[in-house]
Amino acid sequence: MINERFDAVVVGAGPAGNAAAYTMAKAGLKVLQLERGEYPGSKNVQGAILYADALEKLIPDFREDAPLERHVIEQRLWMLDDTSHVGMHYRSEDFNEERPNRYTIIRAQFDKWFSRRVRDAGALLLCETTVTGLLRDESGRVVGVRTDREGGEVLADVVVLADGVNGLVGQRAGLRPELKSDTVALAVKEMHFLPQEVIESRFNLKGEEGVVIEAMGTVTGGMVGMGFIYTNKESLSIGIGCLVSDFVEGNDSPNQVLERFKRHPSVRAMLAGSEAKEYSAHLIPEGGYRAIPQLYGDGWVVVGDSGHFVNGLHREGSNMAMTTGQLAGETIADLKKHGAPFTRDKLAEYKRRVDASYVMKDMKKYKDLPGFMHKNRHMVDVYPALLGKAAQNWFRVDGTDKRSKENEIIASFRKRRSLTGLLGDAFKLARAWR
Repeated sequence: MINERFDAVVVGAGPAGNAAAYTMAKAGLKVLQLERGEYPGSKNVQGAILYADALEKLIPDFREDAPLERHVIEQRLWMLDDTSHVGMHYRSEDFNEERPNRYTIIRAQFDKWFSRRVRDAGALLLCETTVTGLLRDESGRVVGVRTDREGGEVLADVVVLADGVNGLVGQRAGLRPELKSDTVALAVKEMHFLPQEVIESRFNLKGEEGVVIEAMGTVTGGMVGMGFIYTNKESLSIGIGCLVSDFVEGNDSPNQVLERFKRHPSVRAMLAGSEAKEYSAHLIPEGGYRAIPQLYGDGWVVVGDSGHFVNGLHREGSNMAMTTGQLAGETIADLKKHGAPFTRDKLAEYKRRVDASYVMKDMKKYKDLPGFMHKNRHMVDVYPALLGKAAQNWFRVDGTDKRSKENEIIASFRKRRSLTGLLGDAFKLARAWR
């Protein structure tokens, strides 16, 4: 056993674990952070989106030295059929502000930086250390963790589980149910390197401006999923993710879906001349509000992806991870300050704070959306195909009058979905959205 007792042990060194460890260490608590990777971020080599507001609440001066790629000034949303896309995009010079709101980042670099800030705040980090179980006292309260190190039992007043969507530590301890394949997506990503000036020319950017593209449609072969492209300084992060249950039931592998996305005419030109150097895959929580497990108990709390805190519609995850990590850290620090025990009743304050935050409000707002998408797969391929053909018909000038074109478009929608189906889809989507 490690002959040292800690106020808190944090399992995991991603955004949620780092936020929790940083908050507690800044408050003067004795914190041990355990990471199974070679270093923080070693399992996350790819690009991602950083939402500045959540990090700024933790580290107001993060822009001074954080490894940021580009600040996002343009968002594109695409509906893909086999040969085209229908989309919308928003671009604003207002996003070239003094303190930008969103950035693209490389997780390996960012997580290293965040971890260094955590250690500077006073937390102790041990990497290449896997937590194999939780320690309990005679009453069943969690009092520490068991690791794969020799004599690797560590005692602590409270354990923060930030071990990712798998949540294996909590599963093995019986604190949460086993992960369901229809509540998690498998995302595959690649990094494609291009000269900085080529990226800026190809995406109409200057300086440190960036673009985010998110796409759904026929490229997933009827599976519920979404693709993305992020612009970094000298690379493009491209990837696509679908529900694990769909991969199990379908014929396409994750790599096949990614290759189909890369070959799409709307995507292929953006990657032209690039060199792909990195490939990775990881799981993303997609179950929404109804998949959130128990978040606290006697001597433990759950934060970030371990709690399924991902807003799938808006593709928000890192901000929710950092916010829940901070709220857990603040709750634990407050209880420690007042000498309160880390019992289930006292740690329920963490859940109350999460409930009062934007995190749970947004999760509740879209609580029915995952179920809607699971039961209405035609939203993924039928509607993108219909929209693509409708746009092509409308914009093709071929001597057909516009009223006839309108009638053809309406007829194509009614043929595929029927009037009842169209109205039903609109009603169900509106209800799930609200």
